[in-house]
Amino acid sequence: MTDREDAEAAPHDGVEAVFDRDGLDALVRALRRRGRTVIGPTVRDGAIVLDELDSAEALPYGWGVELEAGRYRVRPRADGAAFAHSAGPQSWKSFLHPERVRQWTADRHPGGELTVREERPKSVSYAFLGVRPCDLRAIQILDRVMSGGRYRDPAYLSRRTGAFLIAVECTEPGATCFCVSMGTGPAADAGYDLALTEVVDAAGHRFWCRSGSAEGAAVLAELPHRGADEPTRAAAVHAVREAAERMGRSMPPVDLRTLMRDTLEAERWDDVTARCLSCGNCTMVCPTCFCTTTEDVTDLTGDHAERWRRWDSCYDLDFSLLHGGPVRATPRSRYRQWLTHKIGTWHDQFDSSGCVGCGRCIVWCPTGIDLTEEAHALHLEDRRKRTAP
Repeated sequence: MTDREDAEAAPHDGVEAVFDRDGLDALVRALRRRGRTVIGPTVRDGAIVLDELDSAEALPYGWGVELEAGRYRVRPRADGAAFAHSAGPQSWKSFLHPERVRQWTADRHPGGELTVREERPKSVSYAFLGVRPCDLRAIQILDRVMSGGRYRDPAYLSRRTGAFLIAVECTEPGATCFCVSMGTGPAADAGYDLALTEVVDAAGHRFWCRSGSAEGAAVLAELPHRGADEPTRAAAVHAVREAAERMGRSMPPVDLRTLMRDTLEAERWDDVTARCLSCGNCTMVCPTCFCTTTEDVTDLTGDHAERWRRWDSCYDLDFSLLHGGPVRATPRSRYRQWLTHKIGTWHDQFDSSGCVGCGRCIVWCPTGIDLTEEAHALHLEDRRKRTAP
C-alpha cells in the first residue's frame, strides 16, 4: 500500500474547525506547497467552470446561477458567497476521465521499420476544491466503474490515486437539483478529506470544516483557524437541512429500477423522443457516463499514426453498430437505453444507480428534456394501466 492508502485505511477521528476567507486562501496555498494541482470553480465565459486555481481569490465569490430545463445563467449575489451555486457544465470527470487520451503512437522509419510507443499516463496530484456531495458520490461511482473488477483503467487510476477531495455541502440547491431523491446530498457523509459548509450571516463569512482523513486533518492543522463554535455549527447544519427541503426537482417515490423494467413499451417513450435530438449533451455533462471509443489518426505522410481514446455516447447511431447495422437505430431506442441504464440496469452492473441527482442533463439539454418529468410520466402511465378495469 502507498502512504496515502495507509492513511486512508487507518482509523481517523474527524477534527472540526472554523476559518474565514483568509483560511480558504491558506488552504489553497497549503495544497500547492504539497505539490498538488488545485482545481476548483471559477467564473469564465458566462459560466462557473472548473479550472486550476493559483489562489482562492479566483473562486466565484458573489456569483450564483439561475437554472431551468435548457437554461443556465450566472447572476451576481449580494452576500459574497463563494460556493452558493449549483453544478456547472463540467464535472470532476473531466479531470479524472478526460474526454481525449492518447493511447499509443507509431512511426515508420525510412528503412521501413516500425516503432510503436505506448503512451504512459502522466502522474498528477490533484486537489479538488468545491466537490458537491452529489459529485462526491459520482466520483465514488466512477471509482467502481473504472477501477473496480477485472478491467481497471490505468489512465483513470493515475489521476484518481491520491486525489485530495474537499467537499462543500450545498446550502442553495438549483431549480434542477434532485439529490435528495437519489440519496446523494445535500450533506456530505463520507469519501472526503475535508468537508466545508459555508455560512454567511450577521456573525460574518466563515466556513465550518471537518476532516475526513488523516491527511485532511494534517492540512487543516496548517491553516489559520479556531475551534468549531456551536452557533456556526448550528447555522451550517440548519442551512443544509433547509436546502434538502428546497430541492427544485424530485423523482417519483418508487423503485426506479423496477419502474424502468416494467415500462419498456410505455407510450411515453414516443413523446419524449419526439423532442430528443440525439445530440448526446446529457451524456457529455453527466458526471458518471463513462463510455469511450477509439480513433486512429495519421499525418499527411502516412508515416506517423496515433490512437486516441475519446468519450462516446449511446445516442450516437454508430455506438451499437454491428456487422448488420446499429442495434438501436431509432432515437426512441437510444433515449430509452440511456435512461433505463442510468437509473435502472446500472444496478445490475455496479450495484448502484448511475444518477446522482445533479440535474446537469436537464440544464444542458437543448430541448429541455427533464428525466425527472419522464420518470413521473412513466410512473403515472404504469399506474393507470395497473388500475384500469
